[in-house]
Amino acid sequence: MTNPLDLPFDADEMIAGLKPWIETESPTFDAAAVNRMMDVVQHDLAALGARVERIPGRMGLGDSVRATMPHPKAGEGGILLLGHLDTVHPVGTLKQLPFKREGGICYGPGLMDMKGGNYVFLDALRKLLAAGVETPLPVTVLFTPDEEIGTPSTRELIETEAKRHKYILVPEPARPDGGAVIGRYAIARFNLQTRGKPSHAGWALAEGRSAIAEMAKSVAVIEGMTTDDCTFSLGVFHAGQWVNCVSSFCDAEVLSMAKTQELLDEGVAKMMALNSDSGDVIMEVKRGVTRPVWEPNQPGTMAMLKLAQEIAGEIGFEMSGASAGGGSDGNFTGFLGLPTLDSIGVRGKGLHTLTEHIEIDSLVERAKLAAALYCRLGA
Repeated sequence: MTNPLDLPFDADEMIAGLKPWIETESPTFDAAAVNRMMDVVQHDLAALGARVERIPGRMGLGDSVRATMPHPKAGEGGILLLGHLDTVHPVGTLKQLPFKREGGICYGPGLMDMKGGNYVFLDALRKLLAAGVETPLPVTVLFTPDEEIGTPSTRELIETEAKRHKYILVPEPARPDGGAVIGRYAIARFNLQTRGKPSHAGWALAEGRSAIAEMAKSVAVIEGMTTDDCTFSLGVFHAGQWVNCVSSFCDAEVLSMAKTQELLDEGVAKMMALNSDSGDVIMEVKRGVTRPVWEPNQPGTMAMLKLAQEIAGEIGFEMSGASAGGGSDGNFTGFLGLPTLDSIGVRGKGLHTLTEHIEIDSLVERAKLAAALYCRLGA
């Protein structure tokens, strides 16, 4: 049998293949843009000989793509490659952050989080198929459209599909030291609204009660609840349309990270305690989507980590394993107790910023890791 570490992986070839992925911008809230990205990936998967299904989107969000790779046991539970194709970058970001290569770095919106990892793990399947290598277990690929907003429309799909499989691989970007994630903190979202009293800001200012002013006061209160183990960040703020009107509504969104279930429960209680219908301005807090705590050190996941560490040693790098914040769809599969290895994608920096980039050397490194995992899981 061909050694998967000897397959002819080529970074230049992978960069060329990634170019249309990155230049097809796919921000979560633009369903048409996300679906254009799904079109690109659906074509690439079909070219591998996979049986590809397009799953219509829900809640005004994009579609999902599920592909069953060629295998004598295709369709049976084996390995699930789980990734998202939505990004946080609006259409037009390419003007500020074009897809480009500079030395050992490659830039582009969504390249690190997480199109690079998704592509690399598909390239490993491409090379295995071309070499006629049959993996011990069949592989299914599931790409979703809404991870960046907490996976409100596809959590059920992910969980149902994952339960059919023995192993879940999530090629989110690697941790800063190149290590994998074997547990994740909880991520809770909250939707806030203040409701005040409108008035003409120039003519009758004193008669109004500003929803914006009340929400602004709450920012310091909410972010002031942050500790090292439970954080709070108000990241979205919408209000006002005319400057000559005292605002009667203000909407905001808060993200909270908690390292344990107990801390999550405490954080949720603190946020919900901000609800108030007394005074001149009402504050309403509603709990949004939550990623549950994925407790680390589960036996199946630790066995996967041990195998990945052995493979990494053969490739020539060290792979640590740790819990992490940030949240991913691995929260769901890990929470269910399913063996899940997360953040095994490309190395890079600047995700969610206008300097997002990957280390080109990590493309071949991670493709070899992927190929060996496909060949050794279940062997």
